[in-house]
Amino acid sequence: MTEEADSVRDLGERILGMHGGKRLIVGVAGAPGSGKSTLAEALKAEIDRARPGLAAVLPMDGYHYDDAVLSELGRLARKGAPDTFDVGGLAQMLRRLAANDEETVAVPVFDRQIETARAGARLIPRSVGIVIAEGNYLLLKRPPWSLLDGLFDFTVMIDVPTDVLRRRLEARWQHFGLSEAEIRRKVDTNDLPNGITVIEESRPADCRIAFDG
Repeated sequence: MTEEADSVRDLGERILGMHGGKRLIVGVAGAPGSGKSTLAEALKAEIDRARPGLAAVLPMDGYHYDDAVLSELGRLARKGAPDTFDVGGLAQMLRRLAANDEETVAVPVFDRQIETARAGARLIPRSVGIVIAEGNYLLLKRPPWSLLDGLFDFTVMIDVPTDVLRRRLEARWQHFGLSEAEIRRKVDTNDLPNGITVIEESRPADCRIAFDG
């Protein structure tokens, strides 16, 4: 049964209480603009406040296909849709991190300034006991995302109304200097449809949280 979390502190304490000897893999999912990255970093900070260095964040966006690949596939305009990610690579990384049998694992991170994933941009050492993976489609039921089913010890879904998502997405693209026409195109033809996919096609999470990030 899906539970509700009242706050980041409540959720952080719950996750910290689950940690034992084995590395814990947490999945934080939500629609574009729901605040996944912000929540994941807030959870890391909350956990690290109690146990410094115990948590690290793995962003799903590091597994974006490169723009050159998306252009070849004719999918550049839909960058960020479920079929524009290396899901198998992400699944392998989650298994690798769960095994925790390497001194350090390098993971990719997406750089929004250049709209490209940077390989080896973050190091996760063996001493990290809780890895917080965050991304839109971590709980998606459709293949190939269903490969991720069973790879998380605990899952979280962020609840955000679609009108709030729209405002946040528009503000995000305004920040990057896009025109109003381009912002409407991106939000209406890509970001919001992707968000509806997350809302309608994700597996139930262990916990849901309303987050204003």
